[in-house]
This record gives sequence, C-alpha cells and structure tokens, in this order.
Amino acid sequence: MTTRVTAVINQKGGAGKTTLAMNLAAGLAQQGSTVLVDLDPQASSVQWASQGHVPFPVPVKQIQGKWDASGLRQNFRAYSHVVLDCPPSLESQASLQALRACDLALIPVLPSPVDLWASLRLPQEIEEVQRLRPQLKAFLVLNQVEPHSAFSAAMGEALAEFGLPVLKSFVRRRAAFRNAALDGVSVYQMGSRGAPAAEDIQAIINEVLAP
Repeated sequence: MTTRVTAVINQKGGAGKTTLAMNLAAGLAQQGSTVLVDLDPQASSVQWASQGHVPFPVPVKQIQGKWDASGLRQNFRAYSHVVLDCPPSLESQASLQALRACDLALIPVLPSPVDLWASLRLPQEIEEVQRLRPQLKAFLVLNQVEPHSAFSAAMGEALAEFGLPVLKSFVRRRAAFRNAALDGVSVYQMGSRGAPAAEDIQAIINEVLAP
C-alpha cells in the first residue's frame, strides 16, 4: 500500500490551516484509512477532535520532539492518507520536515492581497524542496471566499506574484466550518447543515486526487 502524505501549510496564522486539514482528513477517510498528524505546538487539531460528543472520523496524533521525513512515513505507513497540520512558521523544524515528507502541499490563503503577500516566502521554500523531490506538488487553496464576491485586480496580481498554481476548487466562508470546530466534528458529520461545506472539501479532494 502506498501512503500519500498531504501537508496543509502556511507561514501566516489565521489562514484556516486547521479547518482545512481536519475536514480534508475526514473527507479522505471515505476513500481509505487516514490519520491527521498535528505538528503545531498549540495542538489545535488535537483539541478540536477531543471536544466532540461523537468520535472524530480519523485518529488525530501529535508528534513531539525531533523527527524527520523518513521516520514520519515509516511511523504511519499503515495508513493510505496522512494529513499534516503544520505550525504557522517556516522557521519551525516541523514545517520544513513536513515539506520534505509530503507528496502534496496545500497552502490555504485568504482572498486578500495583504494576506497573500504575507506568505511570499513559502514558494521559495517549496522550490528548494522540489529540487530534491521534483514529485512534490503544491497548490494555493483560496479559503473563506465570500459568495458573489469578485476578485480584485490586486488579488490577481498577488496570485501571479506567488508563482504557485491555484486550485480551481475553493472553500467558501460558511458558518458550518466554525460550528464544526466548536462541536469537535467534521462538516461531513453534520448532515444537511454541513453538506454544502462538505461539497467544498470534496471538490478539493477530487481535484488533487484526479489522475
């Protein structure tokens, strides 16, 4: 069995990494055995999963201390999918090892040029890793997109400056994502209330896993 490792990463806090990582893992669990690995010292994913009245659909593990990319793959080789929720810092050893370990890096960004420009170091780090691991794919994921909003010219310029491909699928600003975090569940567990949010996540999964 091949283990596919996906890192959800951004050097800027508040971009929605944990929300995307938790719900992405829940969606991937419908396709194969999945584990979420919380690399953030704040342990937001662990806290999220621990506060629900029903079990979260995937195990959420935290790695403490030093580790490396090969060790991570070895430790979680029993799973089809490993999702890494990375800390909001590129200076972190965990973030650098996550890039070296993953097959796919998803970078959630808010649809604002200011937020995007705050993350401009990340493409350089990804390019350096791709020199050693050209199979690594990386995409921007627009997050908290307002319905009916039009992207400004400044946003288009900022995306072009970033130099990474942007997924066609994006995550809309929905109350269901906030409620899922408060209830300690994924949007997939919320029935009809979470269905539109789950469709956003599923569209991302379908796009990145397309042959």
